[in-house]
Amino acid sequence: MKISPFAQHENAVMFRAQRNEVLSSNIANADTPNYKARDIDFKSVLKGAQGAPLQMSKTSEMHRDAWNTNKLGATVQYRIPTQPTLDGNTVETDVEQAEFAENAVMYRASLAFLNGEINGLRYALRGSD
Repeated sequence: MKISPFAQHENAVMFRAQRNEVLSSNIANADTPNYKARDIDFKSVLKGAQGAPLQMSKTSEMHRDAWNTNKLGATVQYRIPTQPTLDGNTVETDVEQAEFAENAVMYRASLAFLNGEINGLRYALRGSD
């Protein structure tokens, strides 16, 4: 978790970008037998940010990240399907597309808030020219 004047918005943008990757992976694998749809839970990210848990750090770029965690400490969880398929795939394309669209809107909102913070600092530094 980064500590900076923009940390809140920066972390929100990072979370939304990582969630877009997970959701787009689900959509791309909609026809893959036995593929399990995954998602990142915002509540777990928020809980991690509030509790500031002790996090492990990599000592080498050659080390891999754990498969079920993201950079913000949230776990990637499997989605429980409402209509399981015979081939074991749990991706429900309409659900994934709706989640992706909602997340994309939230991503743009996070960018707009971050841009507003930057513009506010610029205005404060320049004065009322």
